[in-house]
Amino acid sequence: MRFLLPRAALPAAALLALALATPAQARVTRIVIDEVRPLPAAQSGGVPTEQVAGRAFGELDPDLPANRAINDLLLARDPDGKVRYVATFVLTKPVDLAKASGLLWHEVPNRGLPRPNVPAERGLGDIDLTSAWQGDNAGATTVRSAAGVTLPHFLQLPVARNADGSPVAGRVFGRIVNRGGAGSQPLIVQTNPVPYTPASLDTRAARLVSRVAESTRGEVIGEQEIPAGDWAWARCDAANPFPGTPDPRQICLKDGFDHSRLYQVTFTSHDAYVLGIGYAAWRDVGMFFKTARADDTGTPNPVAGAVTHSIGRGVSQSGNFLRGWLHLGFNQDEAGRQVHDGMWPIIAGRRIALNFRWAQPDGVLELYQAGSEGPQWWLPQADPVRGLPAAGLLDRCRASRTCPKIVEHFGSAEVWALKLTPEWIGTDGKRDLPLPSNVRRYYIASSTHGGGAGGFDSSLPGQGLPATGPACPGNNYGTGVLPANPVPHTETVNAIRMHLRAWVMQGTEPPPSRWPRLADGTLAPAHKQALGFPTLPQLRPTIPEPDFIMPVIDYDWGPRFDALDGSGVADHAPPPVRQVLPAWAPTVDADGNERGGVPVVLLDAPLGTYLGWNVTAGGTRPFHAGQICNYAGGMVPFARTAAERRASGDPRLSLEERYGDHAGYVAAVRKAAARAMAQGFLLEADAAALVRAAHDSAVLK
Repeated sequence: MRFLLPRAALPAAALLALALATPAQARVTRIVIDEVRPLPAAQSGGVPTEQVAGRAFGELDPDLPANRAINDLLLARDPDGKVRYVATFVLTKPVDLAKASGLLWHEVPNRGLPRPNVPAERGLGDIDLTSAWQGDNAGATTVRSAAGVTLPHFLQLPVARNADGSPVAGRVFGRIVNRGGAGSQPLIVQTNPVPYTPASLDTRAARLVSRVAESTRGEVIGEQEIPAGDWAWARCDAANPFPGTPDPRQICLKDGFDHSRLYQVTFTSHDAYVLGIGYAAWRDVGMFFKTARADDTGTPNPVAGAVTHSIGRGVSQSGNFLRGWLHLGFNQDEAGRQVHDGMWPIIAGRRIALNFRWAQPDGVLELYQAGSEGPQWWLPQADPVRGLPAAGLLDRCRASRTCPKIVEHFGSAEVWALKLTPEWIGTDGKRDLPLPSNVRRYYIASSTHGGGAGGFDSSLPGQGLPATGPACPGNNYGTGVLPANPVPHTETVNAIRMHLRAWVMQGTEPPPSRWPRLADGTLAPAHKQALGFPTLPQLRPTIPEPDFIMPVIDYDWGPRFDALDGSGVADHAPPPVRQVLPAWAPTVDADGNERGGVPVVLLDAPLGTYLGWNVTAGGTRPFHAGQICNYAGGMVPFARTAAERRASGDPRLSLEERYGDHAGYVAAVRKAAARAMAQGFLLEADAAALVRAAHDSAVLK
C-alpha cells in the first residue's frame, strides 16, 4: 500500500514537489481509496496482482466546449458555477508496477456490475480500470457510502433544478409485465427499478392501463384504462390488502394483476437526473488514472507513470455507452487531449439512451425504449427514411482529431433483437455503408448475445444440450422454446483481443473486416423466403415471419428531443410510433446457419442449426408467447442417423451422413481450426484445445 500513505505522512517539501510535478486536474480533484485486496492467484495470470477500489470526486465546467453536449448541465450547477459528481472505480494492477505492460483497459460497467478479470491480460501486465457512469440511483446503481472491489458501481450526481430552485417536472412511464396475483408489483426496466418516482401519490395525477398484447412493430392490442380509484401507489399483499401501504415504487391493484396482461403507468416526476454527466465522469476518471501523478490534495495515483496506451471497452449496454460517448465527442478532455487510443464496443450496435431528460439507461428493446435514434453508423450518412441530415458517430472526433482505433464485433442476436443492421446499411437498406480505416468489424454468425457455453457435447441431446430453453433476457420476459445456442465467442474474442492490443500499441493492422453484406448476397430482408431459412420440424413452418425480428421503430419523443444526438427533453411518455424501419438479417445455408461471418470451429463443423434467436414459450409468462425471445439464441440439433431424420421429416443431413464416425468429426474440427487460425481468428493454444475437446467428446461415439 505504498501509494496509500496519508497526506500527513509525507513531508511538506515532498507534497509541494509532487503538486508541482502534477498536471492540473480540473475535473477529478480528489480520490479516496476505500479497499485494497490481492487478486486470487487463479485470476492473476501468473503476475501478482492487487485490486484498488475507491471514489473519484470530480467537477465540470459547464462553459467549456468539452462539456456542452451534456443535457441539462446548466441546471445542475453549484453556487460557484461548477457541477460536481462522485464516481466509484476499481483498479486491477500488478503489485509491482515495473511489471506493467503500459496498457490500460478502461471498462464500462454494465448496469453497475463489476467487470470480470481476464487472466490473459493480467499475465501480460495490463492494468484494468472500471469506473462508474450510470447515475440513475436505481437498484444496483444506488449511491452508497463507499466503494468496494466486489460491490456494484455508482455515480452520485445532481438532479436538475430550475433557476429559482424549483424542481424540474416531466411525464415518464413504467411497465409491469408477466406478473399476476393480489400483491403489489414494482416498476422494472430491464432488471432494475424505474429510476423515477411520482411527484404525487394521487392516482388521479397518473394514468394506468393494461394491454392484451403488443406486436414487435409497436401495435397495441386490447388496451383498457384502470380507474384511479382501483389502484394505488402502495405496497400490498394478502396480509395488507388494497389500498396497502403508500410506496412510490410499487403499484397495488384493487382486483389484483392478470399475469397475461401488461400494465403501463404514466406519471409526473421531479427526479430529473442529469445522466449525461456519466459521459464526462467516465472520461475524466479514465484520463486521471492514465496521466495524473496525484490528485489536488496530494494523494498519489496508484498507477502513476505506468500507462502509455489505453483502450475503452464495454459489453452490450456498456458497448452502446461507448458508441454514444464517442459520438458526443467525449474522447477529448477539457484540455483538448485525446483520452483513449483504442475502443472495443462488444456486441453493441446502438447508442445508449442516456443524455436526455427522463432517459431510462437500463432499457434495451422493450416497446418505447430509446437508443436507435440518429446515426448508428461511423461515417456521415443521410437518413432519408427518418428525414435526418447526414451524420456519423465519428463526426466530432474526426473534427478534433481524437478518433481512436476501433474494433467492434457482433453475433446474430444483435441483428435479430438488438436492431443492429442500420449500422451496416443505413435506414433505407439500399447499399453497404463504408467503414473508415480506423474501424474493424467482425461478425460471429449464428451466435447468441455474448456467445454460448462452447464445447461439442453441448450440442448433443442427452449429453450437454439442455432439455429446456433459456430465460429470455429482459423484464420478466419468459423462456425460450429451443435449448440455448452453444456457439462460443470466447476463442474468437481471445484472438480479437490480441489484434486490438497490437494495433493500439505497435500499429500492427488487424485482419480485414468480415460481416454480411448486400453486395455479396449475405444480407437480405429478415424473413424466411428472402433468407432461405429451411422448414424444420421443431419450429412452425412460417418462421421467421416478416414481423418476427425486432425492428427499429421511429418514435416521436417530442419537439424538444434532438434525434441526431439522442439529447434534449423527452416530452412524450410514452412516445407515439411514427413508422417502422425495414429489417435485414444474414442469409443462411441449407442447414439454417448464417453466412458472412468470421470462421468459427463449431459453425464450420456444425452439430445442428445455431440461431441468434429463439421463440418465447407461453406458460406462466404468456405476454410475449410466440414472439422472439428477446436476444436469447436457440439450437436445433441434427439427427444422428439418416433414418432418424427421415422419420421426423428433417431436411438436414444427419451426423453420420456428414461425418461418418467420431474420427471423421474430429478431422472436421481439426480442419476448421486450421482455417480459423490461418485467417487470424483463433490462437494456436485455443486451436489445440478445441481439437482435444472434439476428440474427448461424445460426438458419434
